[in-house]
Amino acid sequence: MDQPSKLLQKFSQSLFADPTERERFIQALIQPTPFPPCILWCQDRPPTPPFAIEPPLPWQPIFVDRLALGEKPGRHSLHQAGSFYCLDFSSVFAASPLLGLPPAPRLVLDLCASPGGKSIFAWTALQPDRLLSNEVIGKRLAPLIANLKRCQIERTIVLNQDPQDLAIAIPATANVVIVDAPCTGQSLLAKGEKAPGCFHPVSINKNANRQKRVLANAAPIVAPGGYLLYMTCAYSREENEQVSTWFLTRFPQFQPVAVPQLSAYQSHLTEQPCYRIWPQSGQGAGAFTMLFKQTETGEQEDLSQEFLTGRRLNFLHFPKTAVE
Repeated sequence: MDQPSKLLQKFSQSLFADPTERERFIQALIQPTPFPPCILWCQDRPPTPPFAIEPPLPWQPIFVDRLALGEKPGRHSLHQAGSFYCLDFSSVFAASPLLGLPPAPRLVLDLCASPGGKSIFAWTALQPDRLLSNEVIGKRLAPLIANLKRCQIERTIVLNQDPQDLAIAIPATANVVIVDAPCTGQSLLAKGEKAPGCFHPVSINKNANRQKRVLANAAPIVAPGGYLLYMTCAYSREENEQVSTWFLTRFPQFQPVAVPQLSAYQSHLTEQPCYRIWPQSGQGAGAFTMLFKQTETGEQEDLSQEFLTGRRLNFLHFPKTAVE
């Protein structure tokens, strides 16, 4: 039997006071078990889906299905046809606060978009007039574009920009900004994958500081009355609750928004309305999510024609009709 490292044991103590819960958490990471596969229907669901489907949870979107263990949706012809997107159920959980937002916003920005799951979720849930999917790492653009194209996500622009440049170029334009922030990736362990150094304090603090930088540049892009959704796939308090507290202190014009359908998942590490799935729940590898609202008054800015035609910033249009 695998034994937990001293670093993991100490880390678990920072999260759970109950020894039983600590042990369940540790076992979920050192002896991971499969989670039910999950699909997001981005085209019409067939009257009789070709998979065995688990009963939905109360908060689960109607366009998402959890499948029975052993199903292989990625091999099905409907996947290649773009009918659905495969993702971890924890990702669905993290994006689910979008379901309570006003539909058909003028603009949604997914600031850290690759490989595209959150963009596809936002498009399906909100049906925005326009979607910007940004990915700062160039080598991650190809899977993002491929997934958006396969799933036929329309009126979308794929960007390859540093968030700092977007904060300057398109302030107060987005009704919704999604920040699936870079993190230590601790939940990869619950999937049986590797995440070297993910529990080391240096790595945790480095990623927490990266998240603060991304959020600080996301804040100016949110239009008055708009929303910012912050999420990670890390477990550490430093990367989640503490970053959220920092953000609210630094940007007091934002206020936390409670998500009633997720109340059962309230983080026990804070009284602020933020929500977690833990790997020992059996529902997914783990996620943190928190929704903020920009409370200042004012007018929403439009994307300039200069921006849309690409003369100011270097970006990719997708599809070709996206800016017509």
